[in-house]
Amino acid sequence: MEYAELSDFLRKRREALQPEDVGLPRGRRRRTPGLRREEIAVLASMSTDYYSRLEGGRGPQPSVEMLTSIARALRLTLEERDHLFVLAGHGTPPRTTRACHVDPGMLRILDRLHDTPALLVNRCGETLAQTPAHVAFAGELTNFEGLERSEVYRWFAHPESRVLYLEPELSTHSRMLVSMLRSVATVDGPKSYAATIVRALQKLSPEFTEIWDAHEIGVMHSRTKHFRHPVVGELDLYCEVIDNRDQQQTLVVFTAEPGSESADKLGLLGVLGSQSMSSGQDFDPELI
Repeated sequence: MEYAELSDFLRKRREALQPEDVGLPRGRRRRTPGLRREEIAVLASMSTDYYSRLEGGRGPQPSVEMLTSIARALRLTLEERDHLFVLAGHGTPPRTTRACHVDPGMLRILDRLHDTPALLVNRCGETLAQTPAHVAFAGELTNFEGLERSEVYRWFAHPESRVLYLEPELSTHSRMLVSMLRSVATVDGPKSYAATIVRALQKLSPEFTEIWDAHEIGVMHSRTKHFRHPVVGELDLYCEVIDNRDQQQTLVVFTAEPGSESADKLGLLGVLGSQSMSSGQDFDPELI
């Protein structure tokens, strides 16, 4: 590890970030240039003491997972992320087509959609980031491990994960997920992560196998989606999709018609989610 260089790099990147860049209020008494150490620690889901020791040039070598969280919290570019990994003694991480590093520009968009359900996914359906409003709507989707990180895998391996969807949207979404996975597996090849998901689901899910054997390509999702939430009931939401071709990631944003019953329900979910997060508890619809 290059302790001195790592410490200097972390401090300079932290001081270059402004509260507005990460969706935080500036406040009246802010004297620290850029963000505070404790703010980066919260964004990276780690203790302030751990991050402070790391930035201070002390402590053990951080894991790859810790560095990934710090890179995301600091809104690092791919080049800056690679530099961080090298300074921490891990070498340059591979840049695969299964992109898991979130572009800082996309994160800035998410930060400004704080009260709107939105999420960022990669080509294999892994959720890389969510707004608080989307966590309140769909639950936390970034903490899965292994193949379960992929929505496609969870959808067919654990059908209970479909609780928000109603017919005919449910059937369409199933076909769309399989179509997406086939396109990625075809491009990435038989040894790819996408192909691994395919083989696993062919063993687990007759439903997946039936849709896969239909060999549909380019199945599109509907612009208007009808959901049934366990707390607020049925909602009609518009689904907007923004593709980041450079990072091969997609931003999905859900909105409701202003003044509609669905808009009121989204507002209620935002309040409930904020209360849950401010108290440090996971959002649990069964407790509402």
